[in-house]
Amino acid sequence: MTQHIGVKLINAFPMTRQAYNDFRGWQLPADENGSDDGYLVEYLDGGKPNTDRFDGYVSWSPKEVFEKAYRPVSGLSFGIAIEALRQGKKVARAGWNGKGMWLAYVKPYTEAVHTGSTPCFCSRVFELPEGAQGDPKRAPEQLPYIAMKTADEKLVPWLASQTDVLAEDWQIV
Repeated sequence: MTQHIGVKLINAFPMTRQAYNDFRGWQLPADENGSDDGYLVEYLDGGKPNTDRFDGYVSWSPKEVFEKAYRPVSGLSFGIAIEALRQGKKVARAGWNGKGMWLAYVKPYTEAVHTGSTPCFCSRVFELPEGAQGDPKRAPEQLPYIAMKTADEKLVPWLASQTDVLAEDWQIV
């Protein structure tokens, strides 16, 4: 067996083991305690619904297991915020809330787009100036980056400060 770590966006509702079995129309197994506290968990990031009452796949998680695995979507560490960015979510620091600022993961273009003989800006910006050595049509490999939507409605590349990296006030927006 191999170890895994996961980051998922879920909805959770407190529910005992018995209430979950009743919800699913199942008989509680004789060796399980129906009064165990836990959560009905609805997975929002994949999986077909397994009940017509929810849009995502649902399961039950014991309270202790749930509370070690999940956190509310505010008060997150920077590492969890990065994982959310990679999954296409937007994130922000709590202090940015209300200012309309957030971060997004920007994927690179896989190929430069050309209109006639004029390459797009993303390729032209790296062309060599007149007289420079090298292949003037060769652009460097484009990599993903994190962009910030600023309070004044601009989208700019963003770098984290030490304060940002160590903060535990990140939230999914």
